[in-house]
Amino acid sequence: MTIGQNIRRFREEAGVSLSELAERAGVSKGYLSALENEDAEIKKMRPSGQSVYKLAEALGVTVGDLLGEHTHLDEPVDVPGSLREFAEQEGLPESDVMMLARIEFRGEQPKTVDAWGFLYRAIKYSASQ
Repeated sequence: MTIGQNIRRFREEAGVSLSELAERAGVSKGYLSALENEDAEIKKMRPSGQSVYKLAEALGVTVGDLLGEHTHLDEPVDVPGSLREFAEQEGLPESDVMMLARIEFRGEQPKTVDAWGFLYRAIKYSASQ
């Protein structure tokens, strides 16, 4: 399924109107309609990561759900010691620790407490924009 099809499916499953979802996510109704209907101009542009994040948050699903990527959140994850140390220092909820433990960049995870902190702050900053 495409991102537009997934947005529509989750929106309809939640019983949310196009207008309501647009308002919750802070996007225009026209933009959201174009995404769901796979308007040619939108397909050329591709939605921004920020728009996808806002829509996922408003729908109560993950970005992976909207992108049609299946994540295996129930599978056990090894939490590196440096991440566990960072999480304890910052008082992170376990859900954030598990989210971070699943992240790799170029096939690797951060190695130090400082690197985990940088990554976490970057995610928090991008989510607030």
